[in-house]
Amino acid sequence: MQARIRTVIMRGGTSRGIFFRDEDLPVDPEARKWTILAAFGSPDRYGRQIDGLGGATSLTSKAAIISKGTQPGIDVNFTFGQVSIEQPLIDMRGNCGNISAAVGPY
Repeated sequence: MQARIRTVIMRGGTSRGIFFRDEDLPVDPEARKWTILAAFGSPDRYGRQIDGLGGATSLTSKAAIISKGTQPGIDVNFTFGQVSIEQPLIDMRGNCGNISAAVGPY
């Protein structure tokens, strides 16, 4: 099944990421994971991400999920995800300064 989801491909420093609006992604965590993976063309056992927008390197397989700020004085919420190329995994525990720098212009 295919679905249209608004995205923006942005470069931040030496990295490139796909920026998603939180409200456009599925609420269910598993469905959300697979939606993001599909956008990148992951998992790809050959490591090329031909079926998606990923660039087959860790520098070009980064996701940014953006939502409106929920607290006074906070304009946006940003969640970073490092998308695995060959495995069905998205590591949401870390951060990327390059992608963080692109959140403002987004």
